[in-house]
Amino acid sequence: QLQLVESGGGLVQPGGSLRLSCAASGFTLDYYANGWFRQAPGKEREGVSCISSSDGNTYYADSVKGRFTISRDNAKNTLYLQMNNLKPEDTAIYYCAARDSITGQAMCISHTPDYWGQGTQVTVSS
Repeated sequence: QLQLVESGGGLVQPGGSLRLSCAASGFTLDYYANGWFRQAPGKEREGVSCISSSDGNTYYADSVKGRFTISRDNAKNTLYLQMNNLKPEDTAIYYCAARDSITGQAMCISHTPDYWGQGTQVTVSS
């Protein structure tokens, strides 16, 4: 019933950019904390960036600060992640996620969303 669908992943060269989208259905995104997580083979799941429902405060992992930007379009019920200056270590499957009654920062750090998308592959390689 509650669904998140990611899109926008692909292959990009180092230094390039991608914009990921997460379309929500069955619920209103801005009533929840929203975020992007990623997981690469052999690595722990990482909370990349999250945004709170109540005040829109954003959180970014240290590894992506200054390069990635999270945003939400309430009219479209869609979450975005603009990724600039991509590095090979950004290669991972990226997942959109949401949870209520929590701040974006707490969700990103605790890795405990209620809802997950299927993921979209981002590969950064020359």
